Order: sequence, then structure tokens, then C-alpha cells
Amino acid sequence: MSESAGIQQGSPAIGAAGSVPAAPGAGGTEGSGATVGSARIAVKKAQLRSSPRPKKLEKLGVYSSCKAEGACKCNGWKSQNPPPTPPRTDQQPNTVNLLDPCRSCCHTLGDHVTHLENVSEEEMNRLLGIVLDVEYLYTCVHKEEDADTKQVYFSLFKLLRKCILQMGKPVVEAQESPPFEKPSIEQGVNNFVQYKFSHLPSKERQTIVELAKMFLNQINYWQLETPSQRRQRAPADDAAGYKVNYTRWLCYCNVPQFCDSLPRYETTQIFGRTLLRSVFTVLRKQLLEQARQEKDKLPPEKRTLILTHFPKFLSMLEEEVYGHSSPIWSQDFLAGSSGGQIPIHTVISAPPVARPQYYSTSPLPVDLSSCGSVSPARKASSALEPSPGGEKRKPSEPLSHEETKKPRIVGDIPLELINEVMATITDPASMLGPETNLLSAHSARDEAARLEERRGVIEFHVIGNSLNQKPNKRILMWLVGLQNVFSHQLPRMPKEYITRLVFDPKHKTLSLIKDGRVIGGICFRMFPSQGFTEIVFCAVTSNEQVKGYGTHLMNHLKEYHIKHDILNFLTYADEYAIGYFKKQGFSKDIKVPKAKYVGYIKDYEGATLMGCELNPSIPYTEFSVIIKKQKEIIKKLIERKQAQIRKVYPGLSCFKEGVRQIPIESIPGIRETGWKPVGRGKELKDPDQLYSTLKTILQHVKSHQNAWPFMEPVKKTEAPGYYQVIRFPMDLKTMSERLKSRYYTTRKLFMADMQRIFTNCREYNLPESEYYKCANLLEKFFYTKIKEAGLIEKLDKA
Repeated sequence: MSESAGIQQGSPAIGAAGSVPAAPGAGGTEGSGATVGSARIAVKKAQLRSSPRPKKLEKLGVYSSCKAEGACKCNGWKSQNPPPTPPRTDQQPNTVNLLDPCRSCCHTLGDHVTHLENVSEEEMNRLLGIVLDVEYLYTCVHKEEDADTKQVYFSLFKLLRKCILQMGKPVVEAQESPPFEKPSIEQGVNNFVQYKFSHLPSKERQTIVELAKMFLNQINYWQLETPSQRRQRAPADDAAGYKVNYTRWLCYCNVPQFCDSLPRYETTQIFGRTLLRSVFTVLRKQLLEQARQEKDKLPPEKRTLILTHFPKFLSMLEEEVYGHSSPIWSQDFLAGSSGGQIPIHTVISAPPVARPQYYSTSPLPVDLSSCGSVSPARKASSALEPSPGGEKRKPSEPLSHEETKKPRIVGDIPLELINEVMATITDPASMLGPETNLLSAHSARDEAARLEERRGVIEFHVIGNSLNQKPNKRILMWLVGLQNVFSHQLPRMPKEYITRLVFDPKHKTLSLIKDGRVIGGICFRMFPSQGFTEIVFCAVTSNEQVKGYGTHLMNHLKEYHIKHDILNFLTYADEYAIGYFKKQGFSKDIKVPKAKYVGYIKDYEGATLMGCELNPSIPYTEFSVIIKKQKEIIKKLIERKQAQIRKVYPGLSCFKEGVRQIPIESIPGIRETGWKPVGRGKELKDPDQLYSTLKTILQHVKSHQNAWPFMEPVKKTEAPGYYQVIRFPMDLKTMSERLKSRYYTTRKLFMADMQRIFTNCREYNLPESEYYKCANLLEKFFYTKIKEAGLIEKLDKA
């Protein structure tokens, strides 16, 4: 292997921090030495590939077995006069002669390269690239000190050596091939951006995308610790699992950056959450130190982005990386409410090889608030639900929604116009840290609380007692504080009862912390198997009420439950709490089937059962901000429309002439304002189009969760006297048969039959019955679908 000496001068020192290909133990980003080393190898390959063909044959002959007769066992031609090491600059290159004998077997160079006589230049250049990679890895093997890394280098060296002999393409043999985990890191960060920031305006969302790109770039060129160094730093971690990922990273990501004959993959595209967890803490720490050292070297436009915005971005991402139930790592992330998968459009792509950028990180404060009344409740269940000793909540995490996949409704404003208007709106609440001293009289109830959260004045934590973990002094102090708040604000509730539930491991409490002390909270118990959570106590200390804490507290609780796939709240509210819960979206119309909660919660005397159904598409903690922005958009659109129709028309004189009534559309200028007749449905003239539209609507109705009572005709045995009360029965099965026979020649016939189903149900059943509620919900859904289809333009139904 005398030829390997020729590459040593251009090879980076293996084993030093920032070196290549593996930088064992470096645990950092590549420095400029890595780029220089890679460039030198590329230059050598270009020089060799431009050499005369005999020179190329000589180079390949070194790695080609002898083909002479007599079964020669020589595995590579060796020159009689090897070049000096290091090579002399004044020495003239030797002329290559295919008749030169081998120093080992005495057969000629031509006998070693007979298999290359008819090989194309392209294939020969490919083999020469592998040759230089072999020589580079040979140097790495001898210089590397870490045993695990050396073993990988040696395996890759043998693989490439074999490829030259067999003229094959290198393929790393392993039990698994990339990608090794789904979703990948890149997809997870994409999901994170969609999950947290999809509600932001395009300009602010682009800032987040830039931060995400920088983060992905860091990981793609991050040097992992060797398994031995990781064992010394974190002996309790999964050493075997990390070693597997480290080996994969060397083979598929790190070494191929410099040995380009090996297939190369981006780290963020073939690894997932497991690898990210193993490097995130160290990555964050080192980037923070690097940013502090190099902050004066950063360009002004990057300084604010890196030193101010990125720490908050990274803190929010950290919870999703280490959280046990983060939705961004789910294969079904962004699944639609109907169960269909919504395609995720990639918003981030890792950039090409470039000089890494540095930024710092810092923890983000978290908050929650609650104001006003209280809600007593009673729990009863035997299911044990372990509660974490202290689960810290982070800032708002609005769920993303694919706007482009929503069905377009007649009358919708074009998205291009919306985007144009949004660009003219100056929003006082900036993306990452709005600071407003004066709040408008029309501000949302939770706006002051949201600003306090972002300034770090208040924070919140989901906490609970635990029988399995070592008691945490701070958490126990908070639980005692919550017990005091609930006892003081709920004087009619026995203190022993409050204490038992607050400290019960089956219960959790969303606690509101201000200046290190508890000022409020919501105690609740989750029933995942039943699909609901019961709210037990909800209170804020009296001197902190009327500040929007109650609304903000409940909004955070809603987002917490959306993350845990529980979309229904139940609570027993006393007369003082009903108003508060109505403002938070609760009503007496319980969506949870009675069979689901009977036996799990106990009726509370003197209180009213209320429920709230959560919408997973709503970012509750930012909802008022979104509504405010929508109002601004509508206001701007109205102003634009008014500017377009400044023309003043003369007054109507027809009434002076005795006319009592005129059509609205005859008023001069009325149509120019955008007015059009309402309440009139679009009658489809084409029978096939009508049939197709009605069939689609009927299928949606039959698939609805509340359609089950109306699927078939009512049986006399199940509802005695039904047909004496209901003279004209109707059901979805009969409607399907009528639709198939083309009975519905107009939309009005179809709508009349559907309306008859709901009217019959309400006439026969009591208002508090489950059938009555199903009819109301399905009716609302039906008219929504009718409107989406453009068959009516104004809903007369509530």
C-alpha cells in the first residue's frame, strides 16, 4: 500500500475537534479544516482523472489482482521504483509502461489490468475515485484512536477495496437501510413549524422557517460524540442504541461527505427523534457558548435572529423533543378531523454544505391564568392513572391546519386578496414577544394575561402527586398552595375533600404561578378510555381576579388536552360558576354519550352538569389574536370596497309617484357594493349533476357520528305508538332508495325529506333525550353541507 502515502499531506488530522470524517469525541460542528480537507480530496481526484490513460491504469493496477496464467495469487501490482515519500517537487514523473514487472510476482502491469482494456473513461474515473477514498480511509484507520470509530473506518476500507477488485458499486451492508426512523428529524421540525406557527402571518412565519433551516443545517453537519465519550458523560443513557446510531451516522452521513464514492444521506432525513434526543442537549449548550463568543462577528441582520428569536424557538422545540406525547412525531400528524390524512407540504429543506451559523438558547417562560368563579365536582373511578410529579407546560402551541385543503365555499374571498390585505396590516402583537403598555378597551379578556406570560410574569405547570416518584419539594409546596386557594375560594367545599382530590395521584392540576407562588389553578381528572376529562375545581385567588387569568388558564388546559387526544370536558358548575363556564365554551348540551360518563362521575347536588367539546384545529391560547386579526382584515376589505364605489347616486323618486314597493336589486348602485340576493338556492338544471351532489351530501350525513338513530325506519317494537304520532315517517335508508330511483328531481324535495327526519324525531322524543340531541347536531351538519355545495346561500337553521 505504498500509494497511500501520497494522500497524507492533504488529509486532515483525524481525531481532532472539527476534523473529518468523524471527529471522534468532538461533539460539535465542522470547522473550516473539514471543508479544506474535503476540497483537497476533490482536487486530487480531479487531477488523477485528467491524467493520461496509462497513468490511470497504473493507479488501478495497484488494486487489481494478477490475471497472468498459472493462477498467480498477487493481489496488486507493485512498482519496482516506488516514488519517494514525501514526493520531490523537482522529480520528473515516470513514464508508464504496461510491460513493467511487478515487484511481488514479476508479472507485468498489463497482466494486472487486462480486465480494464475495454472499460470506458467514465467507469475508469469512477474506480479512480474509489481508489483515492480507499487511500484516505487507510490513513484514517492508522491515525484513529477511538476503537469504535476505527472499526467503522476499517469496514468501509474493506468494502471499497472489494469494489475496486470486483468493479462494483459500494453498498453498505446492514440489517436496516435508510431511513432508520419515521418521521425523520426534518419532518419532525416541519411538523413543529406547522403545529406551533401556522397561524402567523406569512412574514413572521418565514422568520420561523429561517430559524428551522439553520437548526437543520447544524444537525446535518454536527459531529457526534464517540460512544466511549458518551458513556463517560452520560453513563445512564442507552449506550447500545447510541452506538448503533453512531455507526450508521458514520457510514451514511459523515464519511460520505469526503469519500464521495459512498452514497451520502442528510442526517436530518434518515434519523428521527431518537438521535435528536441524544444530541439536543449538547447541541444547545455548545451553540449557546459559540454564540456568546462570536456575537460581535455576526452580521447585524443575523444578530437579532440568532441571539433573540432562536433561543425561544429552541426552547419550544425542546419540549416537543423530550415530551412523552408530542404530536409532531406521530405518523398521523395533521390528520383531518374526518380521519383522512392531510398531505404535509415541506416548508423546510436542509441547505447544501455551508459554513455553520451559531446562535444561543435560553428557556422560555410559560404561563396560564384564571379569573372568577369556581366549579365544584365529584369524582368516582377505579382506574389508576399515574400523574407526573411535575410536567411543565410551555407557551402556546397552536395546531396547524392545511388551509389549501379546505373546501372552497361560494362567496369566499380570494386568498390572493387576503394576503395582499394582510401585508398592509401592522399588527401590534409581534410573533415572538409583543410588548404593549396600553390595552384597548375592546381587547380580549385574556390579552393582558397573554402579555404577562410572554414577559415571564406568570407561568403555569401541570402537576400532581405521585406514589412512584420521589417527592419534589417545590411541587409539594405548589400542591399545598393550590389546596389553600381552592379552600379559600370554595368555602362550601369541605377542606378534607379538596385536600384528598388535590393530592390524589389520579388527579392533576394546572397551576398558575406568579412571583413563585400559586395564585390559581384547575384540578381535573382525565378518563382517556372514555374520551373525556372532568374538571373538579377551578379558582383564582380573589385579589388576582378580573385580569383575564381564568380565560387564559382554561385555554391552556384545552391545548393540553388536545395534545393528549381528549376532546371533551365535563364539570358540575354551581350557580356562581355557570357564567364563567359559558364564556369558556361550556353548555348544558352534553356531547358525550351518557353511557360514557355514568358511573365515572357522581351527580353533585345543587350543581349543573356542563360540557365543552374541543376543536383540535383551534389554537386556543392565540385564538383571540387570530380573531382580532380577522377583524382587521375585514375592516381593510370594507375600506377597499368603499374606496372603489365612491360614486353618489341620486335618491329614489319613484315613491313620490305612488310606487309602494320596488325590488331591492333595482336600487341604483346596490349591485356595485357586492350585494346579491340571499336565501335563494341554486337549482341545478343538469339531472346528473344534481344526483351527484345530493349523493355526496347524503353520504356525508350517513357517515356522521350522530346519524345512527336515523339510518333505518323506526321499528314498532322499539318505539310503541310511533306511527300513531308520526304520520309521515322518513329515514336515511328510504332517502337512499329514493335517490337511487331518481325521485329527487329538485333540491327542495331532497331537503324536505331530510328536514322531515329531524322534525319527526323532535316531535316524538323529549328534549333531554339522546335522540333529540342527535337530531339537532345532525341537522346543523346537514345544512352546513348544503351550503358548501352551493344549494343555499343563507342558513335559516341555527
